Amino acid sequence: MLLTDMTAAMQRAGIRRLCVIAGESDWAMQQAVAWRDVLPGDWLIISDAEDFPQSVSPSALRTLLGREFQHGIFDARRGFHAESFAALAGTLRAGSWLLLLTPPWSCWATRPDVDSVRWADVADPIATPHFIQHLQQLILADPQVKLLRQHHPAREPEPLNLPTWHCQAPQQQAQILQQLIAMPAGVAVITAARGRGKSALAGMLAQHNQHCLVTAPGKVSTQVLATFAGEYLHFMAPDAILAAEPFPQAQWLIVDEAAAIPAPLLFQLVQRFPRVLLTTTVQGYEGTGRGFMLRFCASLEQVRHFQLDEPLRWSARDPLEQWLSQALLFEDAADFKSEGEIAIFPAGPAQAYHSLEQGYRLLASAHYRTSPLDLRRMLDAPGMRFWLAGQSENIVGALWLVEEGGMDPQLAGAVWAGLRRPRGNLVAQSMAAHAGFTEAATLRSQRMSRIAVQAAQRLSGIGKALVEAAYQQAQDCDFLSVSFGYTDALWQFWQRCGFKLVRIGSQREASSGCYAAMAIRAISPAGEQLQQRAEQRLKRDSQWLGDIIDLAFDQSEQDQALNDDDWSLLAGFAWAQRPFEASYAVLQRLVRTSPKPLLAAILVQKQALSDVAQQANLSGRKAVIQQLRQETAAALIHCDAERAVQWSQQLSSLQ
Repeated sequence: MLLTDMTAAMQRAGIRRLCVIAGESDWAMQQAVAWRDVLPGDWLIISDAEDFPQSVSPSALRTLLGREFQHGIFDARRGFHAESFAALAGTLRAGSWLLLLTPPWSCWATRPDVDSVRWADVADPIATPHFIQHLQQLILADPQVKLLRQHHPAREPEPLNLPTWHCQAPQQQAQILQQLIAMPAGVAVITAARGRGKSALAGMLAQHNQHCLVTAPGKVSTQVLATFAGEYLHFMAPDAILAAEPFPQAQWLIVDEAAAIPAPLLFQLVQRFPRVLLTTTVQGYEGTGRGFMLRFCASLEQVRHFQLDEPLRWSARDPLEQWLSQALLFEDAADFKSEGEIAIFPAGPAQAYHSLEQGYRLLASAHYRTSPLDLRRMLDAPGMRFWLAGQSENIVGALWLVEEGGMDPQLAGAVWAGLRRPRGNLVAQSMAAHAGFTEAATLRSQRMSRIAVQAAQRLSGIGKALVEAAYQQAQDCDFLSVSFGYTDALWQFWQRCGFKLVRIGSQREASSGCYAAMAIRAISPAGEQLQQRAEQRLKRDSQWLGDIIDLAFDQSEQDQALNDDDWSLLAGFAWAQRPFEASYAVLQRLVRTSPKPLLAAILVQKQALSDVAQQANLSGRKAVIQQLRQETAAALIHCDAERAVQWSQQLSSLQ
């Protein structure tokens, strides 16, 4: 069948297809140009290559979301940006081809992938064989994918005998809209994959009711909703709603992409309005919202769930969407009934891909931010380790660990001083840069990146068993670590797993609305020494941390006289770039020994940095912090001039 005839048949059936063009760079480019010459269309091109001058960079594709295109080209000759590939597919309407340009088929899996620098914590691109082989297997297995390989005969898609497509999405939207209009009170939840019209439906409700308040993680993400709401779009940011005086009144609160709003904030919002509509995307490249919404809504009363499953721009039998869902594992983890004993075992992409795939789906259903970037990291980034619970065909728990530490002492010292921040090593670097323990970066550790247990199996000890298995097999390391959004329930879990709290950040995380907490579990004697020192320092600092962190701290009396530990941290603030918030407690001890004007105003009198800047005629926060560093240096010189000079000279060598 001629390409034009096949494309016309696709248009009538409401479907889109993938065509893979694998070969040397110039040959693949020539094939793509030939397709453009034959088929009229918009031809959105995603590429960083210079031979595609009218292209959009993979990192900039989000600026095109919400628009529609006829046909697209994704250039993966140098690297595969998975999220952008999925986003491009989402912009293509029925009757479109998506051309995927790749290196020659036989060497694609061994070619360095420039996208790996973005997610693998590597300085130079690495090959990503496990992910690429996964794609190749799906391409060969799908009879609806057209495959053009240089020096090979073309493989044509099998013909589909489909009826003429009539989009059913508007009818589904109208039915749900009528139910929402008739809803007396409570919370309605709409979940949908991308491209199903949930934001449009929310806009229709706002337009019909005319007394709705709209909120979202950002106003920019409400463009589709605004189109349908028209003049009745009344938007406020989530925190602005809660801070408003008087509190805004509305018959409906509409929360678009609700799963991306911190749960504590969302819970407060839901309590304040008679009717609430929560919408969130599932099975998407930005991370899934289904697991989050199920857990969040379980704590609410009068919740009604709706699901939009009819696509707006293509048929429900679309081959491209089906292939993409398999390739990037967009489907949620299936709920298995546990039969027999649950085994705990390690996994890796080379020996147990199917099990690891189930583990990824489980993590994606439990963590909103899990995305194809994480899939790529899991399969091919160095230093990844995995533990699974269940059987090979029935995974009910997953733990993902990342190797950290082992830094050169010179680099670790620069990290401690705030002068360097290389890629990766989240906890190891934070323990050095914020908590002040250089050895945390030089010791070897494994960080618990994600952990998830199937909902039906929670509270059965599987999570703790996964952590224990990882601990037993990490005896070549100095400690295990975890970073998490602090809640009492989460901290109790990690305590039961043998961890000790060693740091709490001073800012609430945007993704969780919680303070970032870090805990470690010692393995070696060196790890035990670090754990004891860090735990003791946090306990000593607790007297002051309540000023900047809204949590209940242990207020037991601790010696607050300056000691050797304090001197190193103060010197790092005075003569290097250690952060102010990380130095807050030790500066409180210093100001009571050697008071200085700005230090006293901020730390003792509790004046805001902005007020102090204005009073001291300083240009802003940065200038205030610089002045505080100078005052700290002067205070240390006053306390012990010889020691201060030694520290100043030692730290200047790191610059």
